[in-house]
Amino acid sequence: MSRTDPLAAPEHSSGLPWIADATRVAPRDARALSKLFLDRIQVLDEGTRAYQYARNTLIEMNISLVQFAASRFRNRGAGAMEDIVQVGTIGLIKAIDRFDLSRGVEFSSFAVPYIVGEIKRSFRDTSWAVHVPRRMQEMRVDLARAKENLCLTLGRDPTVGELAEHLGVAEDVVSEGIIAANGYTAGSLDVYPSTGDEVPNARTRAANMGATDPRIEIIDNLLALAPLLGELDPRERRIIDMRFGQDMTQAQIGDVLGVSQMHISRLLGRALSRLRRGMLTES
Repeated sequence: MSRTDPLAAPEHSSGLPWIADATRVAPRDARALSKLFLDRIQVLDEGTRAYQYARNTLIEMNISLVQFAASRFRNRGAGAMEDIVQVGTIGLIKAIDRFDLSRGVEFSSFAVPYIVGEIKRSFRDTSWAVHVPRRMQEMRVDLARAKENLCLTLGRDPTVGELAEHLGVAEDVVSEGIIAANGYTAGSLDVYPSTGDEVPNARTRAANMGATDPRIEIIDNLLALAPLLGELDPRERRIIDMRFGQDMTQAQIGDVLGVSQMHISRLLGRALSRLRRGMLTES
């Protein structure tokens, strides 16, 4: 193929010009060739080599459209550009598969919205700090627009009821959307709180978070232990109370109950074993 004049290239078995490296076709030539290939692809049988050649060549020739659309999102960072181009290429493929020459529209005008839409859809699906359902992601956008419009009309922030009426949805859907919107971004625990003033010796969010009180576990254990104590017989409960509630020794308990210290030790051990098994089952 003559790279300087791709239109003069020999024909492929599909009846289309053979283009060895479609990515090197100049944009002006690509527009003319795309019309030819798009017209031909309408009559080729899907799955044939001729169809695959035509479709793949169209993708490669118009990759510059993807690069043009992706350039709008350069602020996402240089490292993300490769991923953006890959996602945009999916939009290009969809445009090729859905384009109809009979509409009289330039392919580039038809394809760019598909490419940009695919890129934006990817951002919407992957940019959330916490994954939420698609409908809630879309609700976040609708809520933002509705809130902006109502703020201008009302001169204040709208209520949940006003937002629901404006959007034509139930109030619980709006409430769910507001909660879901909090998952769009996540703040670092290492960030200092923004107060608008210079605060000496400011602490990070993590430093201001409360630690787990170890006494909470004691309360949980006592709540779990209460019904287990109720399963002991009255004498076992009395021994437990005297040993741990009144801090009496086994010998003192034996004197009160009129039994030996050894017998109290066996009774106490048996009761404690039952309580331990019950606690393990509860946990």
